[in-house]
Amino acid sequence: MSRGMWCGRFWLRPIEAMPGYTWLLFDADGTLFDFDKAEERALELVLADLKQPASESALRSYRAINRELWHGFELGRVTQAEIKVRRFQLWMEELRVEADPDETGHNYVRHLSEQTDLLPGAQELVEMLSEHYRMVIVTNGLKEVQRPRMQRSSLSPYFEDVIISGELGVAKPDPRFFDATFARMGHPQRQEVLMVGDSLSADMQGGIQYGLDTCWCNFRNEQTELSVTHEVTGLDQLAALLSR
Repeated sequence: MSRGMWCGRFWLRPIEAMPGYTWLLFDADGTLFDFDKAEERALELVLADLKQPASESALRSYRAINRELWHGFELGRVTQAEIKVRRFQLWMEELRVEADPDETGHNYVRHLSEQTDLLPGAQELVEMLSEHYRMVIVTNGLKEVQRPRMQRSSLSPYFEDVIISGELGVAKPDPRFFDATFARMGHPQRQEVLMVGDSLSADMQGGIQYGLDTCWCNFRNEQTELSVTHEVTGLDQLAALLSR
């Protein structure tokens, strides 16, 4: 049995596999990866390229625009190719900055693809879980961003596969995303698979619709009417859940 360890914020006790689950499908950003930090750093570098100050209001503006566009993508209303340009076109208009949205978007993707920060405790958690579960990353995002980030990450050796919406052409919660994922996993029984993620619309809704048990990483203490199987508010609770 693995030995417990201190993760900086909490103690991870030895993990034994939770009865019933063989596979864990992990969302990446906001679940294991610190996307807020990665995004902020990439945006700061973009603004520096444009010789603009990295104000809090500028960052909030981008995030609001980007969040709305990605929600539209989950609903099938906008393509990833459109997001790559449209978000910077709208952002530059709001900041009243003259810049080529294509070039700005390219620079942002380059900067973001270099960011691999993890949430505190994620490294240790994944290492211990890998001794008892088979694990796959399932992420909505651009392939130019997510593939380099996942390959550079220290978590890469612990996951059997990384499924990226930008490579499939469909995103969570679309059942076709999960069809492709299960095909690459060798078609396990659905009751053996747990979907773990922070997004209600992509991870939880997608998992529920596909007939999977779900674990909502509610790190922001939000409310939902969705019937998720499990709910945790921190990685320490996730470790405790998966070691029952």
